[in-house]
Amino acid sequence: MSMKTVLATLVASSLAGPALALSCLPHDVTDSYTQAAEAEASYVVVHGRLVFDETRLPKVDMSNQAATPASTRIPALISGKSLSKQGFERRFEAPISLDIECAGPWCAGAKSGIDYLAFLRVEPDGSYALALNPCGGQGFGEPSQEQLDQILACHTGGPCLSGLIQMEQGEQAPTE
Repeated sequence: MSMKTVLATLVASSLAGPALALSCLPHDVTDSYTQAAEAEASYVVVHGRLVFDETRLPKVDMSNQAATPASTRIPALISGKSLSKQGFERRFEAPISLDIECAGPWCAGAKSGIDYLAFLRVEPDGSYALALNPCGGQGFGEPSQEQLDQILACHTGGPCLSGLIQMEQGEQAPTE
C-alpha cells in the first residue's frame, strides 16, 4: 500500500467523526533508506542543516479542516554532506522543496536551522524535494550518530534492519 493510499484513507476516515486519532506504524531511518533504494525515483541522502521560513508551515483551522491543503511546498536550503560509500563526506548545498503533507487535522512538522538526515528525491528537472508527512516521511531532525551509522551500514551492504524487525528479534530499537 502506497503512502498516498494510506494518507487518503486517513483523510477520509478523519471526516467520519471527531473522535479519531492518527495512528502511525513505527518508522525509522532504515525504513526510509529502503524505501528510497527501492523507489523508481532517484534519491540523494544528505546530512545537513535545513533552513526555511517556518511561518509558511500549514496551520490547521480545527473549525474548517477541509481548508487545510493536502500538500504545501516550501522553498528551503540544505547545507551539509551527501552519502557516499565512505560516509557523509561529499559537500552538498542546494535549494530544495520542502513538501509538507497533511492528513485531515494532522500535518507534518519541521524545524528550521537544525540538522536533518534527509532523503531528497531528485525531481525530473534535477531539483530536490524532501517529503514530510504526519507519520514522519523522508526527513529526520537532529539525527543521532547511531542513525547515521545505520544508514552507512545500509549503503555499504551491511545490516539494514528496521526498528520494527529489530524489536521482533529482541533487539533494542534505535531511537529517532
